[in-house]
Amino acid sequence: MPQVPDPITGKIVVVTGASSGIGLEIASMLAHRGASVVLAARRRERIDTLAASIVAAGGKAIAVQTDVTVLDEVHALIQRALDGFGRVDVLVNNAGVARLGPLEQLDVDDWAAMIDVNVRGLLHGLAATLPVFRRQGQGHVVTTVSTAGITISPTMAVYAATKNAARTIMEGLRTESTDGVIRTTEISPGFVQTELADGMESSARERIQAGMREFGLDPKAIARAVCFAIEQPDDVEVGALAIRPAVQA
Repeated sequence: MPQVPDPITGKIVVVTGASSGIGLEIASMLAHRGASVVLAARRRERIDTLAASIVAAGGKAIAVQTDVTVLDEVHALIQRALDGFGRVDVLVNNAGVARLGPLEQLDVDDWAAMIDVNVRGLLHGLAATLPVFRRQGQGHVVTTVSTAGITISPTMAVYAATKNAARTIMEGLRTESTDGVIRTTEISPGFVQTELADGMESSARERIQAGMREFGLDPKAIARAVCFAIEQPDDVEVGALAIRPAVQA
């Protein structure tokens, strides 16, 4: 029987937050399956290393240092993708931060950081890509949300709020895009072994990291879900997936 080509081969995918964890695995898996990936993150040395490893393995990758909270940098990211590969098929909005703590701690700076990255960063991605997708007549927005927005736990109120804002924005985009040009997908991970807890205050960090060690998923599980959504035919939209450990409450 003739070999069926991988539907991901040849796609041009921009991945934000690609320097570690879920974003790194998404980019790596897509590249392995034949996509050309544009890696975006603030940590330049990490995405340079990832891009070099993808190219060394025969794949195609560009690294673009990007702070998603700065609109001009996101526009420059998408323009670099267009300059390098001619189009953008998929934007994976994966950049995110978590700063946990009870509301009474009044960590206003941490609240602002989560709003800036998790909400404003998503909107900046849309502002830079939606006009491109309209000109092309096709595009796919995939956004990493969180199961934290489904079940609200103590110390996670503002983080969950930003993720629910992202979920609302994505659903709004879906309802505004029923002409078939733009597809949307929300991926909501549960506990995953990532560096997300590294920026948390000590007590929250220890609790989250303990959960990750005990039953957190390998981030490849989330990457497989993203690939599943992207590989669907153009007339099929995978709207939302929650990917959590089977033992997570």
